[in-house]
Amino acid sequence: MSLVKQTVGQIIRERAKMHPEQEAYVYPELNIRRNYAQFDTETDELAKAFIGMGIQKGEHVAIWSDNKREWLLSQFATGKMGAVLVTVNTNYQAAELEYLLKQSDATTLILDEGFKGTSYIDIIRTICPELLDSRNGRIHSAKLPKLKRVILMTDRAEPGIYKWSEFLAHAAGISDDELESRFNTLDPQDVINIQYTSGTTGFPKGVMLTHYNVVNNGKLIGDYMNLSEADRMCIPVPFFHCFGCVLGTMAAVTHGTTMVIVEQFDPLAVLEAVQDERCTALHGVPTMFIAELNHPDFKKYDTSSLRTGIMAGSTCPIEVMKQVIHDMGASEITICYGQTESSPVITQTKTDDPIEKRVSTVGKPHPHVEVKIIDPLTGEEVPIGTPGELCTRGYHVMKGYYNNEEATHDAIDSEGWLHTGDIAVMDQEGYIDITGRIKDVIIRGGENIYPREVEEFLYQHPAISDVQIVGVPDPKYGEELMAWIIPKEGAKLDEASVREFCKGNISYHKIPKYIMFTKEYPMTASGKIQKFKLREMAVEEALMRQ
Repeated sequence: MSLVKQTVGQIIRERAKMHPEQEAYVYPELNIRRNYAQFDTETDELAKAFIGMGIQKGEHVAIWSDNKREWLLSQFATGKMGAVLVTVNTNYQAAELEYLLKQSDATTLILDEGFKGTSYIDIIRTICPELLDSRNGRIHSAKLPKLKRVILMTDRAEPGIYKWSEFLAHAAGISDDELESRFNTLDPQDVINIQYTSGTTGFPKGVMLTHYNVVNNGKLIGDYMNLSEADRMCIPVPFFHCFGCVLGTMAAVTHGTTMVIVEQFDPLAVLEAVQDERCTALHGVPTMFIAELNHPDFKKYDTSSLRTGIMAGSTCPIEVMKQVIHDMGASEITICYGQTESSPVITQTKTDDPIEKRVSTVGKPHPHVEVKIIDPLTGEEVPIGTPGELCTRGYHVMKGYYNNEEATHDAIDSEGWLHTGDIAVMDQEGYIDITGRIKDVIIRGGENIYPREVEEFLYQHPAISDVQIVGVPDPKYGEELMAWIIPKEGAKLDEASVREFCKGNISYHKIPKYIMFTKEYPMTASGKIQKFKLREMAVEEALMRQ
């Protein structure tokens, strides 16, 4: 499992030569299918269009949509001509988009018409009213001085905005030799991607990732899954997040695997794609797998083709992992752990790890990745079996945060160690368990309580679909526990029965003082539960009850 010194563009060209007729991607809902030779040609043409539009190597191109084909092609086309793709969260509204475009110095914005009832066109007009009176490619915005071009993924006519066909027409003026000339200037250590942290903990920061970061991370992820051209990977996780564009597309392309893409997550669309396309791999955050497994029609779909996949993005409940293995048939499902700043994967379980390790840990560090667990107060390494902050060092660590040296120095120390802010425990065999974020630890009467432990216990309740534990201030003990519970459909559940389930099974101080029932959690667009919002809601509720 050696590291490769290749660019994103070199990877796709290599695949096209090795397996030209192999299906590269499928959009089952749109009946679109392309093999690797066609994928290579399409991304060459799009790379020429970027060059023809005047976009230089290193220039920042923001992209804002769900898992559209244009997004996929743009990821690999920019990888051939050297523009830096800046990924935009699909849930963003006006203030967030303005912040990202300004902070990232994006000169170009590619966008879809909208997402889940939100008009992206209306939003860009709100923050850039000059569009109405601008010529295409010649925007002069007071708020966004760097922004010069806006490109729409459709052929709808809008003032100051290129139609997709108008954008593609720029390829005609660029020869193969001109593309080749640009292609050959790219270096694996060039930044190719800026991804903004998801905002589960506050203001987003732009993580700079290189070809070397994402190509090798994708390759090692796929190696751990035993991916090959025989596999068909269903990708319903969003492209704008590392899960979609590294664990998904990059892991697939580095192994010649077919990508079966779902534009927007819907449990039935996923189950249908897995069945009809005979997918062997399925990606998702735990909430996605829970939605699929608990759907009333789950048993009507044939998921027997599944072999592997990844559950990641947030803590993976043991009971859900067992269901994915036994009920879905994904006997070689893996768990990954990491963060955007580490490209993103640091540790991963292997397909042949003992089942108890695959359901209860996040595996061992990848090859070429160093890990240590330290006392966050002293910086000293802690003994095996002792919780501490996980730090990592290696090829996978980001170049830094864009235009934010202070935050970069806070995250990466002078010896190159990335401090994750996550609490981890390593066992005697080197397997790692993530027990939460440092800031999520609940201290009740001097006792440290890790939310993950209580959540794992409550997942065993037959009427509980999902549970999140947060801490709330308490005048007597400093903090108390609040459980936010999503009951299974049709289940009858009350506070008394939950407490009764806990008594005699977990320590008294770990039994939640407050129990709330809800239908859904506040989420990021990538499917991560925003615990800081749950905590804010919990504090308000606890104050009313005190």
